[in-house]
Amino acid sequence: MLSNTISLVTGAGNGIGKRVAQLFASEGSRVCGVDVKKFDSSCEHSFVSDVSQRQSVVKLADEIFSNIQAYPTIIVNAAGITRDALLLKMREEDFDDVIRVNLKGTFLINQIFSQRLLAEKPKDLQASIINIASIVGKYGNAGQCNYTASKAGVEAMTKSMAKELGRLGIRSNSILPGFIQTAMTDKIPDKIKEKLLTMVAMGRMGTVDEIAQVCLFLATHKMSSYVNGASIEVTGGL
Repeated sequence: MLSNTISLVTGAGNGIGKRVAQLFASEGSRVCGVDVKKFDSSCEHSFVSDVSQRQSVVKLADEIFSNIQAYPTIIVNAAGITRDALLLKMREEDFDDVIRVNLKGTFLINQIFSQRLLAEKPKDLQASIINIASIVGKYGNAGQCNYTASKAGVEAMTKSMAKELGRLGIRSNSILPGFIQTAMTDKIPDKIKEKLLTMVAMGRMGTVDEIAQVCLFLATHKMSSYVNGASIEVTGGL
């Protein structure tokens, strides 16, 4: 489905990002996987970058072009962190860190790579940006004022990007995962997990592959060419 494409996946060292990178590679894309530290992956190209720092993202763009002589036309922003605490006890630095990585990092990747891609003046551009937001950015979640704010920002930013970039050949969409089995959710105490699952119509947590498959749909132009500015909930009926 993705033959002759170049894709960029942040957060490719684990969780959703890792599975997206694996799936895209299996579908024929030349995947540029990115994480904040060295990681094992099946990506054709692996890069280390702090997406929350402009100069680090600029360097990443330079390195990708140097290696491939082109910029990716598929971008999946899956990099994200949590620093959970109740509002009354949350440290300011934990709030700042989550906003910096989850929201600013997504902004920097999208801005810098869109600028580079459009500077090449490609004809009939068919690009797709996929931002991983979260269902808790829509409904809130106790102990996650920082995380929910960052993900609500990602979803809203995606809709604005769709209005700005759609006419230029770049589609922008967000995915709102529910409770997905990852290292991040492994930290949730079992009693809380049991309570959360009672709120899910399907009665189970989702898998990273179920998110990756939706990313594949949005990345494949033939299947989603008129999908722009959408927020797709993948929650099992939460």
